[in-house]
Amino acid sequence: MKFARPALLLTALSLTGIAAAQTLVTYSDPKLPFTVKLPQGWLGVDFKDGTSGVSIVSAKAPPATLMRLLFVDKAGGKPTPEGEFKKFEAGIKGTGATVKQTASRTMKIGALSGVERSYTLTHPKGQLKMRVWYGVGAKNLYSFQLTDTPARFAQASATFDKVLASVKFK
Repeated sequence: MKFARPALLLTALSLTGIAAAQTLVTYSDPKLPFTVKLPQGWLGVDFKDGTSGVSIVSAKAPPATLMRLLFVDKAGGKPTPEGEFKKFEAGIKGTGATVKQTASRTMKIGALSGVERSYTLTHPKGQLKMRVWYGVGAKNLYSFQLTDTPARFAQASATFDKVLASVKFK
């Protein structure tokens, strides 16, 4: 099971931006194992990394806040948030960027309990902050992520909290 490849993740991380107060609109796709309310006017983006879910940015070009709500079928595996975080952190380090965990907490999204970690990433273009949540459902592994610059992260994080509060698993 995998999500974004590290090289594509750093491409995604180069998108930075402001997440202003947002009106959320319901997004439902029969292919998704959840419904969610997303910021109105944000744009879907396909990083062509083989992931399933929703990836959105706040603008067509940088600066832009990035949110990803991804899932993958467990395919009989027994993933754990801890194991997924180890792979995620190793992938970031493998690109030459440095990653520092700044917080960790157990967090329930919808009816699913998981673990969220906050990170500061340093790469050649500067510094970014991230929130990454992993949850393991009956059929799928979920990875919900937010990326933005340190200066705008608190505002983007508040919008992300509203998005996460709207998730309803099918």
